[in-house]
Amino acid sequence: MKLILAATLLSLGAALHSAPSPIRVLVWDERQPEQKQGYDGKFLGQTIAENLAKDSAFAVTQAWRDQPEDGVPDKLLDQTDVIVWWSHKLPRSVSDAAARRVADRVRSGQVGLIVLHSAHWSKPFVLLMQERAKADALAQLPEAERATATFEYLNDQPFGKVPKAGDPVTPRLEKSGDTWKLTLPGCIFPTWRADAKPSHVKTLLPGHPIAAGLPAAWDIPETEMYGEPFHVPTPDAVIFEERWDKGEHFRSGCLWTVGQGRVFYFRPGHETYGIYRQELPMKVVSNAVRFLGAR
Repeated sequence: MKLILAATLLSLGAALHSAPSPIRVLVWDERQPEQKQGYDGKFLGQTIAENLAKDSAFAVTQAWRDQPEDGVPDKLLDQTDVIVWWSHKLPRSVSDAAARRVADRVRSGQVGLIVLHSAHWSKPFVLLMQERAKADALAQLPEAERATATFEYLNDQPFGKVPKAGDPVTPRLEKSGDTWKLTLPGCIFPTWRADAKPSHVKTLLPGHPIAAGLPAAWDIPETEMYGEPFHVPTPDAVIFEERWDKGEHFRSGCLWTVGQGRVFYFRPGHETYGIYRQELPMKVVSNAVRFLGAR
């Protein structure tokens, strides 16, 4: 009996020892008052965090803009595997230092970044997309030129002007004399419409882990429209696409590798439409956390 009990305890101990640690998720949000209209009196980020916390595979922390160090101090980032970032009206208010702290950890592969909706012009996302654009530009050059090439970077500040529909798409690489001129991406698009019309989502890569359990086609009943072209580097994968009845379309689930890390952008998420109270958009976020946080 003692031998059986000892063997059972050893087996249980080994199982406990081998159990994976939870993925440490930080949900960052501007916490705008308007969010409470669509989220039953709660903030959007609060709702996302509460939904993620229902999964025992995740250990979830919330942060917001008006906390010390913009909610992303080094100590917290050191204990984070994946950041879910939502912002809209106040991206300029996040300090450059805070944005660099986040971007540096993504580039190093320490943290994955999920960017939602209007956070397309958040400082961390813009920094990372511009870093990816520089890497892509260098890779386009003949191998013999890469070590000695001279680059001039244009549009290297976030929050540039909104492009018109016919403007050249960024990033854009051109040679002028002996210098390569790279117009960096503004991470913006020419048209949008907040009229609460439905979007029709198509799952383009059903075999991708971020698409696990998602139908081939599904609708978001009320949302804001974003219209292509989206001025970002070419994604490594476009997992979802949205279309609207007036003809617009958007690459709505895009994945990039930047340095050693990964960035996923998911377009839905206007603050007054309650999109992250819905099962399928929330499943996308949950899948993305699991994928980016995989060890």
